[in-house]
Amino acid sequence: MDLPPAAGADHAAIPIIDIRALTSGDAARIAVAERIGRACREQGFFYIAGHGIDEELPMRLERLSRRFFEQPAEEKMQLRMELGGRAWRGYFPVGGELTSGRPDLKEGLYLGAELGADHPMVRAQIPLHGPNLFPSNLPGFRETALEYMAALTILGHRLMAGLSLSLGYEETWFADRYTADPLILFRIFNYPSVDSSADPDAWGVGEHTDYGLLTILRQDDSGGLQIRTNAGWIAAPVVPGAFVCNIGDMLERLTGGLYRSTPHRVRNPSRRSRLSFPFFFDPNFNAELQPVPIHPALRDARAERWDGASVHDFTGTYGDYLLGKISKVFPDLKRKMI
Repeated sequence: MDLPPAAGADHAAIPIIDIRALTSGDAARIAVAERIGRACREQGFFYIAGHGIDEELPMRLERLSRRFFEQPAEEKMQLRMELGGRAWRGYFPVGGELTSGRPDLKEGLYLGAELGADHPMVRAQIPLHGPNLFPSNLPGFRETALEYMAALTILGHRLMAGLSLSLGYEETWFADRYTADPLILFRIFNYPSVDSSADPDAWGVGEHTDYGLLTILRQDDSGGLQIRTNAGWIAAPVVPGAFVCNIGDMLERLTGGLYRSTPHRVRNPSRRSRLSFPFFFDPNFNAELQPVPIHPALRDARAERWDGASVHDFTGTYGDYLLGKISKVFPDLKRKMI
């Protein structure tokens, strides 16, 4: 039985955490880490303020992205994902991505860490590593996207240090084992305006969890993100100047279920296109992630998940887990890529 629909804007249930103290003295830094840990245990989502990223950068990226998606379909298809090959980069049209077997009502541009042909992972033809496909007809797009990814990679390392502290470890615990060389994946999504009253099951993206460790999300001012709680679906509206963060399946796995990879979904509630910018800070592709000894009881949430799956069942590397997910999201592309 589905949970009740999302209520109106209510970020009171999702904490807003000022993270400036993560780079200050020990007492203040530990207090921030403890707030992050509590949010990971209770909601799996939190907003971050005090992150130090100048608002001009995401606004510039938003303007350029809107111009990209306003182009004719044939122009956008010049960057289609098939041209990205094993790097898994490029453009897909509305309906080109699946969630739980249903086409999403969104289009998007897949990006990631910019790696040249001489990079060891590219030379080894490891999937999800390689160069990006950027629009050549939008001056500044490439430079802005790379600047944004660089800034959020630094922010991701900072947040992972906070997560290490929140678990009672040294701040380098995650970096020493999994994220010194993280897998960076970045998406720019455009959700067209739709009449949801005509089809209540028409979601921009349906219920899902994220795959890796940490997602750092920028939304435009349209809203539309909803998260699943014990009390039902609630909205996660825009908080000006803040990012939305949520943890993924691998952090739930590493913590034995202590930290929650929370299901969420999106529907565009506005009468114009909605832009979102999820940035995924993930473990190294070759990392094998095993639960850490922090909690005596394993919390297996498969009964609560829409797909009945468990993040604790699989064996192998993070790359194995991720490629298994890709096979369901982009089945045709996966066959060509692997």
